[in-house]
Amino acid sequence: MEIIWKEVTHSNQEKLQEALTLYEQSFPIEVREPKSVFLQSLNNAETHLPNQYHFLVGFQDEVLVSLVTAHYLADVNTGFIVYLVTNPKVRSKGLGAQSLQRIEEVLQQDSIAAGYKSLDAIVLETETPEMVHSEKEKDDCVKRTNFFMRNGFYKVEDFLYLQPPIHDDGVDVPLHLFIKTLTKQERSVSEVKRIVKAMYLEKYHHGNGIVKEVLNRSYNKMNLEKSNLFCN
Repeated sequence: MEIIWKEVTHSNQEKLQEALTLYEQSFPIEVREPKSVFLQSLNNAETHLPNQYHFLVGFQDEVLVSLVTAHYLADVNTGFIVYLVTNPKVRSKGLGAQSLQRIEEVLQQDSIAAGYKSLDAIVLETETPEMVHSEKEKDDCVKRTNFFMRNGFYKVEDFLYLQPPIHDDGVDVPLHLFIKTLTKQERSVSEVKRIVKAMYLEKYHHGNGIVKEVLNRSYNKMNLEKSNLFCN
């Protein structure tokens, strides 16, 4: 059955609360971000061009079946998928793959609007096996990894990636970084470093509002470079 896609924007938030309800039901409170982060990102979509932010919701017969959010990072011509959620009550195969395909199409449009011929890559974060607490969580972790690999992503090896603290506990979270390359076989280490820097700036500073000092600390822990993330 075809998915009807709608985009939540800063000026049209009609489906936002319904989508956030699905989001809150899908993630434990420890890893959830507050509504204010989504609202700030929607606002940034109108003020940070050519960077972009998308909050897509998919419906089948008026039933919410999918939610996907992503940033377009113009400096590195890369999409950053933050959340991809499918409705567990809907027994329809291929929802995740269709959601990935749709957000890739949207990010391709952002790339062309920014003056590129085509999008270079898409990046996303996933939990590590060390983060799971039960056999079910372990199985879910393996399924997610296999799902992304089936859809063209590969895990960046030998690369320490830290998600900066999204809560007040100040704890960095080691995560896996997955990349789907669209214009060449694989990204170099230097290119991955540039992508991570863009992720930190647009998503975690401008979207989450994490202060520069905290981001600089997390960034330097990854040993990406000797200089600070911010110039001032």
